[in-house]
Amino acid sequence: MSLLCFGLSHRTAGVEIRERFAVAESDFAAVIAEFNALPGVAESLIVSTCNRVEFYTACNETSTAAAAIGGFLQRRAGPGSQTPFYKLDGAASIHHLFRVVCGLDSMVIGETEILGQVKKAYAAAVAAGTTARRLNKLFQRAFNVAKEVRTKTCITRGPVSVGSAAVDLAERIFGELDSCKVVILGAGEMSELAAGALRSRGVRRMVVSNRSHDRAAALAEAMGAEAVPFDEWERRLGDADILISSTAAPHAIVTRQKLAATMNQRPDRPLFIIDLAVPRDVEPGVNELDGVYLYDIDSLQAVAQQGIETRRREIAVCEALIERHVAEFVQWLEAPPMNSKSPLREAVSEL
Repeated sequence: MSLLCFGLSHRTAGVEIRERFAVAESDFAAVIAEFNALPGVAESLIVSTCNRVEFYTACNETSTAAAAIGGFLQRRAGPGSQTPFYKLDGAASIHHLFRVVCGLDSMVIGETEILGQVKKAYAAAVAAGTTARRLNKLFQRAFNVAKEVRTKTCITRGPVSVGSAAVDLAERIFGELDSCKVVILGAGEMSELAAGALRSRGVRRMVVSNRSHDRAAALAEAMGAEAVPFDEWERRLGDADILISSTAAPHAIVTRQKLAATMNQRPDRPLFIIDLAVPRDVEPGVNELDGVYLYDIDSLQAVAQQGIETRRREIAVCEALIERHVAEFVQWLEAPPMNSKSPLREAVSEL
């Protein structure tokens, strides 16, 4: 049995492509069920974040599974569209996953958000019943590798999250942020990280809005902010300096038409927008409005790269640790299963 990974990331595809293939949480069950039913696919797991979409599988027959997965991705792309996915198999797929969870393949080298995101993806796949002996072992080993890298190297030293990079950018534009008013759309993990970074830089006036008001209220309480109903966020932009958006909406919710009306009421006051969502929450055309400065997730890359040399020097140490774990896992993968332990029992023991 072989391991395969088909994926695309911020390194290989722009946000306009990544958002087309992103798997929304509401669609996850249907998508992974379809993927796991493909010919040759025995186990499967999907990682879908703002910076990457990756499909991992343990397959019975590599060529059959690879062809079926190619057709699956083409159907998701649509007729005549390109499917710019990289394909990794065997040791290459293991090495890639270990680098991903350690933050070495991230936009900000050494960031730790991706580990939590992959753990969440793994838990979802386990709940869907699409993992077994090999993927369970692979992802459990990946999490152990990430822990070892974080404790034995300095790869995470300094601010490493995309949320922190966004706030760094805001600080460059406004200087001190303590007098700024911020509107946050969405109450998920990315919004929470951005809100925490803003609060640590002195921001005290924050408004949080989310389709689920309970989640907005919980985040607002934790951050000392104000929660408002989702149908009020447009009105609250009237006196805002910064808008940070990170919802799970399948389409843009901040449109040029909506924002034009707001900006007409505040002609001498700029609005700084950070769109952390994939698919994007903000129409790119809003950047053409006077006084609006829009940055999407890819725009933060230049900001994130600054101050990265300390972490970059740790990469060689991290790679050496990863190579050792890859070799050990390949050895385990190629060894015949022990008769004394059934695949089901071994998979359960890994959880």
